Amino acid sequence: MGKSILTQLGRITMSDEVLASIAGIAATESYGLVGMASRTLTDGIAELLGYDNVARGVEIDSSGDELKIRLYIIVEYGTRITEVAHNVMDKVQYVVEKSTGLKVAEVNVTVQGVRVGAQGKERRS
Repeated sequence: MGKSILTQLGRITMSDEVLASIAGIAATESYGLVGMASRTLTDGIAELLGYDNVARGVEIDSSGDELKIRLYIIVEYGTRITEVAHNVMDKVQYVVEKSTGLKVAEVNVTVQGVRVGAQGKERRS
C-alpha cells in the first residue's frame, strides 16, 4: 500500500517495503539486539535473518493517517529484554519519523528469541 506525502513540487510515495527496511535497519543498530526474526515461527524456532532481510522481520500498517510498526526481534542473552525492547521502539520511531517525515503512532515489539550475541562468541574463542 504505502504512504504518500504531497509537497509543493508533487507527490512522494513510499512503499511499505521501504518503510519496513528503514525500521529494520534502525532496529538492528540498537544495543542488545542480535537480529531480526522471521514474522512466522516454524516449529517454535525463530529464524535469524541477515542484514539483507531486515524488512522481513517488520510489519507496516500504513492504512490510517499514522504508521503502525510491528517488529520481530531476537535479543542478546544477558540483556534486559524490556530495556532492549524500549530502546528499539524509541530508535525506530525516531529514525522513521526523521527519515520520512511521517508520524509513527505505534511501534510494537515481539521478542521471538534469545541468543548469544557476537560479543559472547568472541569471549569463548
